[in-house]
Parts: sequence; C-alpha cells; structure tokens
Amino acid sequence: MITIFKNTVIKVNGAKKADNEISPYIFSHFIEDIRDFMDGMLAYVLKDMDFEEEDMCHRGVSGPWYPVTNGKNTKYALEPAAYLHSGNSQKISMVSDDCAYSGIAQRISVKGNVEYIIKMYARSSPELDNINIEIFDCEENKRLAGTVVELPGHDWQECECRLEISEDCGNAEFRVGVDSEKYPWRDSVSTGMLWIDHISMLPADNVAYVKKEVYEYIEALNPRMLRFGGNVISAYHWKYGVGPFYQRPNMYNEAWGGMSNKYFGTDEFIELCRKLDSEPMICINAGSGTPEEAAQWIEYCNGDSSTPMGALRARNGHVEPYNVQYWQVGNEIFGEWQVGHCNAEEYGKRCAEFSRAMKKADPGILLIGCGDVVPEWNGTLLESAGEYLDFVAIHIYHGYGRLGMDKGSSDEEKFKAIVSFPEVTRHILGATDQIIKNNPGYRHIKYAITEYNTMYLPNTVRKGLPDEHTLEAGVAVAANLNEFIRNSGMVAITNFSDLVNGWTGGCIRVGDSCSDQSKGRVPGWSGKDTVVYGTPAYYILQIYAKKDIAYMVDTDINCEKYSVEVKDNNMDLKDLPVIDSVACLNRAGNILTLFAANRSLEDVEVHIELEGFNSGKEVEMWELTGEHYRDINHALDTGRIKPKTSKAEGPHFVLKAHSVYAIDFKILL
Repeated sequence: MITIFKNTVIKVNGAKKADNEISPYIFSHFIEDIRDFMDGMLAYVLKDMDFEEEDMCHRGVSGPWYPVTNGKNTKYALEPAAYLHSGNSQKISMVSDDCAYSGIAQRISVKGNVEYIIKMYARSSPELDNINIEIFDCEENKRLAGTVVELPGHDWQECECRLEISEDCGNAEFRVGVDSEKYPWRDSVSTGMLWIDHISMLPADNVAYVKKEVYEYIEALNPRMLRFGGNVISAYHWKYGVGPFYQRPNMYNEAWGGMSNKYFGTDEFIELCRKLDSEPMICINAGSGTPEEAAQWIEYCNGDSSTPMGALRARNGHVEPYNVQYWQVGNEIFGEWQVGHCNAEEYGKRCAEFSRAMKKADPGILLIGCGDVVPEWNGTLLESAGEYLDFVAIHIYHGYGRLGMDKGSSDEEKFKAIVSFPEVTRHILGATDQIIKNNPGYRHIKYAITEYNTMYLPNTVRKGLPDEHTLEAGVAVAANLNEFIRNSGMVAITNFSDLVNGWTGGCIRVGDSCSDQSKGRVPGWSGKDTVVYGTPAYYILQIYAKKDIAYMVDTDINCEKYSVEVKDNNMDLKDLPVIDSVACLNRAGNILTLFAANRSLEDVEVHIELEGFNSGKEVEMWELTGEHYRDINHALDTGRIKPKTSKAEGPHFVLKAHSVYAIDFKILL
C-alpha cells in the first residue's frame, strides 16, 4: 500500500518577485582531460594514436596496439618520432625469407553507413611501396573494409585514405601492415622496414571532433557555458595544445596519469563552444605556470593578429580573436593533490600577481579566484586579490563523508543525506556570504560554482563502483539547482562536473568501460562501448536549462519534514522540507514554472496556490520518476529513467516518491 503525505501546500506569491535576473550561466558544464572523458567525447576511434603508452603486454608495441604477423622473424620496436613530432614512432622490421604479413592492430568499434577518414605519418625502406589498411569483424571473421595506400618512400610523409563501413560492429579490428610475399630483397641495411607515427581514424560525421551522437546529447543540454580546466590544468602548458596536431608535443597527464590528450586544445575547445553557442571559460595554470604564460594565453585568445600571440593564432587558421571573457586563476590550489599546492596566503599573492598580468593583457576580462569551502581561505584570498576578482570559485561535491555517513548507516539515512544537497550548499555559501557582505570592497564579488555534483564517498553500496547516476542523485541535483536559483543574486555560474564520462559523475555516458554500472568496470564488458545515454541527472540538467525562466518568485512551503543525523560536522540538517521547490517567472511574465523535488520515499499530495497570478487550471507537467530511488540507466538499459511530459489539471497534484517535476502555468495577462 502506498502512503501519500497530504496537506502539503506550496504558495507562490506574485507580489514578491526577485529584482535580479537568474543568470543563464547557472546551467553550465565542465570539460576536463580525466580518465575516459576524452575517449568518450571525441570522435577518434583509435587510442594511443602517437604510440606513447607503455608497452604492457607486447614487446616493442605501444599500449593497446598488438602485433599481427604470420612471420617468424618480424621484430617490433618503439623508436624516435618523425620530424617535428615528439615521443615515439612504431617500427616494424621484416626478414625477407618469411614472406609474411607484418603489421599492428587494435580492437575498435565502428558504425555502419559512415565514412571514416584515416590519416597517418609513415616511411619505409625503399623496396616497400604500399601499405594495407583493413577492418575486420572479429566475431564473424570477415573483412568489413580495406584499401591499399601508396607508401611515401624513405622519408616521412602523410598518407590518407577513406573507408566506409556498411554495418555496425562492436568487436572489430583495425589492422595496418605490409604483405611482404611479393617483395624479394636481400636482408641488409634498410630493407623490410616500416615506421608509423600518428595514425588516426575519424568518422566523417563528427562535429568539432566530437562524436555525432555525443554532440547531440550535449546540444540538447543547452549548455550556456563550458569550462575548460580541472586538476590537469595545474601542470598544463597551453602552447603544447595549439597548432597542427602532428607538431603538438606529447604530454604526460600529471594529475591523472597516462598521456594527456593533445587533440583537444584551445582552438578545438573554442570551436565546440561556438558550435553550441556556449560561452567559454578557461582555467589557467596557476600551479606550475607563470603570470607571463597566462597573459600570453589571453593574448592568443583575445589579441588581434598584430600581437605576437594573436599572430600565432592567425597562423593556426583563426584570424579573428576568440574574445574569451571568463578566466579562472588556477584550480583547487588549496588541495595537496594539486600541482603547485600552497596555503591561502601564498595563493592570494599568486592570484594577485597573475590577475595583474592577465588584466594587462586584456582589461575587459572577468576573473575567477580559486576559492574553497573553507571560508577562512576565501577571506585571505579576497584580502590579497579581491580588487582584481569578479568571482570566487567554490567546488561542492556532496557525499556521505561530509555528513559522517559510513557502512553502518541505513539506506534511508543515506538517501536523506544525499538529497539534502541544497542545505549543504547553503551552509557552505553562507559561511563566505558574511565575508563578502561585511566588506564594502568585496560587494562586487559573486560565486562561480565551477564544479559540483554528488560524490557518494565513501561508497558503501556498490563496493567501489560508480553510483552517482542513480535517480536519487538526480533528485539531489534538482534540489541543488533550486538552491542555486534561490541564491541567484550571488550565484552567477555553476558547472556540473563532469560532462562526459571522466569523473564518476559524468551526466552523459558513453560506452561501458567506466559507465556500465550494471556490470562495473572490469569484468563485465557488455559489448556496448559505443552506446550513448543520459543519466537521471542529465535529464534534470536538460529541463532546467531549457525552461524559459528569468526571475525567481517567492514561495512558501508547508509540508512534512525530515532530519539528517550529521556526525562530526557543525551543519544543522534538522526539520528539512520533503518538498524542495522554487518558482520562476519568464521575462514576458506569461509563464510561471514551478520546480519541485520530492525528497521523500513516499508520494506527496500537493496543493499549489498562485497568489497574484491569474492562471487557468490546465498545466504542462514534466516528470522524472522511477520505481526505486537507486534505479539507473546503463549500457544495457539506457532508458529505464527517462522524463515524460503530460497535460494536467491543478491545483492539486500528486508528486511521486523520489521524483522531480517542472510544472508550467500559463499566466493570463
């Protein structure tokens, strides 16, 4: 039997409309080169395109590549790279008596009815004049496509070909090599040798180097701003990520391990922002970088082509300035995990020094200082650099650990803890509010929540596997967005972390390596590594960003309460409303949108009273719900949690347990 809480009333008071407009940048996202983020987002099919990963299994062959040969004496080695390249090239050396096929291969997934553009740098000993490029279906043991490409000769040159695959194949093999049966040669210096450096396979339907399907999911989010940054930025040197791909040096990812992705740098980031009509935000390297380097990055983006860095941008094919307005001075410098970590006093001085150099490069930019959830850090930062800053960045990852939850906590207590996200945010921001409001010199400062999400640490439910993508996490994100709207006078920017895969909270999931929650990372590969889907939080973020809202309208809620038992923390999470709601009016004044998150495990019957508004009974209702609060979407069931819209009649509504609603009322003017 379903329990329904009754006597819940939400009063919306039309006479109390906020003076400030809700910033569109509250609905923004975050891009970081972390774990499988770039593999999930970018359209490149092949991994380790520059042969830079460690040889873990196959002697002389890099990373995910493996040798393919029917000869007994073929040798493989990683050797110095091609001219103007950095790192390694792949060498394949064949003995003539073998008369063998010799090459390298990699497991891939391909889409049907799509043309693929394949590029590589190669050279060979003089007697080899062509190279085979083939794609096989490993399960059916059949050739899906292939071609023969003329080899450039003894010196390095670019080769290019195009292949069209007629059918989807999730378990395919990409193979490149030489069939030496027709080549008689004497085994001596410079015979039977092939070198490959950089080899890429890109579907022609990519959008700004992003997978077409992923781009469509991103576009549907209506992202108002994209942030480029994260932990990796504290050791990132921007010049390594611009210019021709082949000439970009290979970089080690000092934050997350492995090689950094050099194929998504400043120019590609700006191209994606322009396609999406999103405002770009760039976080600069204030860890190992210098003020001069930061100023040059600004000049590269915003200087005209007569400036040194503007001229470099023009040579790279982008004559017009990018006019990037939002810049963050470093990322989480307060953390010991960060390259360049320091205390608040040192960062305050560093931030001021960087800010002066960056403002000199472009006085019109807006600067975001690296703040913390600890208010003392923020106070020290503002004392040193507040005059230069426009925003203080705060990262809010909400999980069990913050509230003292552990494996002994009940499931119900954990649910109540996660959905109390808005109260935790209010507590964190409130501590710094007083610092800003009590000093007239800081009154211009706003908040930029440049990273936020549920985190679930310590994870006591799924033994280390990600569960940030549950329905309850979606409820928590919705309630937290309500809090951002309620604080829209101070909160100007919020970036959900992450956008695609990456950190375990990516709202768009691609494939089943990190994202297949039904199986986990390893083992349990489902063969669905190209599937793209949205998490419950994805649909929450989508509907909030798409609604036509401009001003918050005062609401008063009378409903059941719940409390969270907080351990070792000074937060007061007593008597919290089970319904978290906020009302917003559009600029024209003819649509009132009520967002409501039911933070209860029971259905709630709600009576909505609109005071000062003349509205009809019929409304349009958007609903995200599920049978259980820990229901998820995953690679084998991508549509378990999906929204639905319907027409309904008010003023009485039943809001289902652990569910989220957006209700549009048409206001008669």
